[in-house]
Amino acid sequence: MGKMTTKEIVITGLAVALVFTATMIHIRLPIGQGGLIHLGNIPLFLVAIIFGRKMGAIAGAFGMGLFDLMGGWTPWAPATFIIVGLMGYAVGVISEKKDNVAGYAMAILVACAMKIVGYYIAEALIYGNWVQPVLSIPGNLIQIGVAAVIVLPIAGMLKQALRREVATIK
Repeated sequence: MGKMTTKEIVITGLAVALVFTATMIHIRLPIGQGGLIHLGNIPLFLVAIIFGRKMGAIAGAFGMGLFDLMGGWTPWAPATFIIVGLMGYAVGVISEKKDNVAGYAMAILVACAMKIVGYYIAEALIYGNWVQPVLSIPGNLIQIGVAAVIVLPIAGMLKQALRREVATIK
């Protein structure tokens, strides 16, 4: 990894803060272990699509990982750091190769699969039960579905606009 410019450091810090803040907007589920439906995937996907794999991975891992540490979900923080970091990376990689709505949709579907499998395994390991994590799948699907409905129509336009604006900042 090369050195990051000051501009990249600032944008990355803002991306982490956006993911963290949006994750704080959540509803606790009354099923399973009481997981969350939150809005953190919206800025995660937008950051990964607009700025790429590196920033997507950092924003996801640190933004949602910090939420777990500060929001009372400490046992989940290591899993979240890995799972969401990989989700951000994957969305960035796929959307870099397929820079259109279909590519973004494919990237979000891959992230959805990663979330379901990753959190299923994490929950099974944390709670020692391989059946109960099935109850968390609907919440994960809702999180990703809501994010997709919001992200897909605006990602391309935001990418063009923000890239232009960020390029002009000196």
